[in-house]
Amino acid sequence: MTNTGHSTMRRVLRREIAGTIGLLTDEHDFRAMRRYRTFTFQNHTAYLNEVEALLKSLAAQGSHTTVALFDPEEYAEFCVASGLDPDAPSSRTRFTAELATTGPTVPYDGRPLAELLPYLVDEAVRQATWEYAATLLARIGACASCGEDIGHAAFARASDLVARILDTAPPGNRHLVCSVTTPAETLLAVLHADDDSAGAKELDEAEALEFTTVLALGLATRSPGGLVMRTTAPGTTDRVYGWRLRGNGVEPLTAGEVFDAYCTDAESGDLISPESDVDYCTPPGLGGEQPTTGHPH
Repeated sequence: MTNTGHSTMRRVLRREIAGTIGLLTDEHDFRAMRRYRTFTFQNHTAYLNEVEALLKSLAAQGSHTTVALFDPEEYAEFCVASGLDPDAPSSRTRFTAELATTGPTVPYDGRPLAELLPYLVDEAVRQATWEYAATLLARIGACASCGEDIGHAAFARASDLVARILDTAPPGNRHLVCSVTTPAETLLAVLHADDDSAGAKELDEAEALEFTTVLALGLATRSPGGLVMRTTAPGTTDRVYGWRLRGNGVEPLTAGEVFDAYCTDAESGDLISPESDVDYCTPPGLGGEQPTTGHPH
């Protein structure tokens, strides 16, 4: 085979190789990496421009590339644990390869990097929230009276509640938000459930897992928290429903309480003007959502 043939084959294979780029999303992380001699960028804006140009070039060649959040502190810890020199480009490559399988990533789809960055940061927050909630849930241990794992029981209860809420919701697209206040911070999780052309609900498995884990933590620890669901369907006004966490379950809010919760700024407490064409409603009965005593069974 001629050299031209080999070159053509290599170009074809190159297009089938998926790659990952570790991205320093803010000035603080960028400055932290500048302590390494082999990291030669001087300006964060110029660095982002170069990354975007590379992404566009790879996309033009038909390559599929994902963007990962590069955390300098995690990178330094990775190098120590792996016995690598942090000031070597090959070490950054090894760490980025690790991010491709364990860290938050988003695919590059041609959008400007400025539009892609918020999605990457949101993905990182989602993953951190899930890991934190899952760790706390696992540490609760067993019930002193019956020996049942409280975390597992709470997760099963949360899964059942989410299924009931979605099953009793009106047809359309559903946007759910769960908030749980822990001693350290308030955790937020979001779940989207859209109807497909046949009327079946479409759920992102990772998003559903994160949402259920945060809700389970609230149930298991009796933490203050709540659920809000907004439904959207063609030809109807949007509807907003709400529940507060109570005991092992959830308690429906009245229409007035939903309005107050949805139209109050969480940080300042100031009222927010209600949206037009939005109904604030008492949720339909879930058949088992009433608070109970003891840990979830």
